[in-house]
Amino acid sequence: MAKKANSSEATVEQRLQALYDLQVIDSKIDKIRTVRGELPLEVQDLEDEVAGLETRVQKAEQGIKSLETEIANKKLLIKESETAIKKYEEQQKNVRNNREFDAISKEMEYQALEIELAKKHIKEFEAQIENKKEINSASKEKLEQTQNELTHKQNELEEIIAETEKEEQALLKQSEKASKVIEDRLLAAYKRIRDNARNGLAVVPVERSACGGCFNKIPPQRQLDINTHKKVIVCEHCGRILIDPKMAGIEEPVEEKKPKRRTKRKTAKK
Repeated sequence: MAKKANSSEATVEQRLQALYDLQVIDSKIDKIRTVRGELPLEVQDLEDEVAGLETRVQKAEQGIKSLETEIANKKLLIKESETAIKKYEEQQKNVRNNREFDAISKEMEYQALEIELAKKHIKEFEAQIENKKEINSASKEKLEQTQNELTHKQNELEEIIAETEKEEQALLKQSEKASKVIEDRLLAAYKRIRDNARNGLAVVPVERSACGGCFNKIPPQRQLDINTHKKVIVCEHCGRILIDPKMAGIEEPVEEKKPKRRTKRKTAKK
């Protein structure tokens, strides 16, 4: 696999500087994305909620239509049974014996039971429709509120993106450019450390003899190795890549030496 342009010719110091420059750029990108906060996730959650409510409303309306169709069918059945009863009443007037009369009476009773059962089902369906309408009304109200909230959040997110997109794109280009000086293995390590670090810091300076990431003390000999820029050194505690403060543009405060106290000599008693 071909190496990146200039990565093989760069010294360790140049690579460390490129890593720190990359860290500064990526931290700026992180800051821009932090400004957006949880908005993208909130928008996604609201979009999912709107989709769920729309599906619920649609199913409820389909259920109401289905029940209304059932009611219409039962009403038609009642009319047919009523017509049949009238027909049987006419037939009873012309019966020749008791057996025919009883047979027609049974048919009339059956049709009457069909009417009674159909009316019972109609009442049940009407009750179900009322219940579904109440639930659907609440769902529609919730849907309207959620859609309004979604529109507000989308507008808010679009405004933030419009304000930061240009800057973010410019920083992403700078990040890509800075990455070209760094060899693949080192760049992969940088990205891995960044992913595992809570604050996204993979390259930190030594400040006041401590790691700028986890603030654990760095031994003096290790600090000397860091200051020589001869090799890439990581913190033994948190695994972050360490650079000397000057590379990060930090001036370390010079500790003032306190004057030694003169101790009074005790005179021997004679």
